[in-house]
Amino acid sequence: MVLLLVVIALAGCGKDDSPLADSPTAPATAQTATTEVPAVAPRSAKDGCKAVPPPVPKDDPDATRSQRKLNPKRRNIATVKTNCGSFRILLDARRAPKTTASFAGLVRKRYFDGLTFHRIAKPGGNDFVIQGGDPLGDGNGGPGYSVVEAPPKSTSYDRGVVAMAKASDEKPGTSGSQFFIVTADETPLPPEYALLGRVFGDQTAVRRIAAVPADPVTDMPVDPVVIQSIRLTSQKP
Repeated sequence: MVLLLVVIALAGCGKDDSPLADSPTAPATAQTATTEVPAVAPRSAKDGCKAVPPPVPKDDPDATRSQRKLNPKRRNIATVKTNCGSFRILLDARRAPKTTASFAGLVRKRYFDGLTFHRIAKPGGNDFVIQGGDPLGDGNGGPGYSVVEAPPKSTSYDRGVVAMAKASDEKPGTSGSQFFIVTADETPLPPEYALLGRVFGDQTAVRRIAAVPADPVTDMPVDPVVIQSIRLTSQKP
């Protein structure tokens, strides 16, 4: 079942590095094997993103949920590298200890590497959210477990907020691996989506991703937007 962000008359989101191999320099012989090189199509728009091959969907893996909570007294930062650039997420370990622990555990296992932003929602042509973290790449995948941690009732989803996607029939605060980043100034979303943190610092990459052309029906980007890696660091405040 596809994870959805349900807004008035709008389904906003879904269920919610490897470098390219070098081309063979010599023809194949009995002793030389050929190497399959994924085709890289030119991008449909000059949006600052690099052309990359469409990723192969991963099997829907079962991952073990991490119980290792982050230290809320430190700055826990997830650096997301994509073919559209890099950005950082400041994880909110104080207000969302279980959600951030789960996300950090998946990051340590390199779970997100090679996954995509499979949904770029722009209802009426207006920025709304970008969503990624699905191993299947179609909005139906997850880590094989869920976490339930309802966000504070005062939570509002404005530009830069990062939260977790869930299906409409799941409890408030349910999350797996799919996360979304709010690209609108503000949204009418109710406080039902588990809080993860907020994008901070340079947000050029997020703006580039939000500008990628997407199918108006499925919200899937025309050109692949790939998460090459997510890495976690912890700093003194």
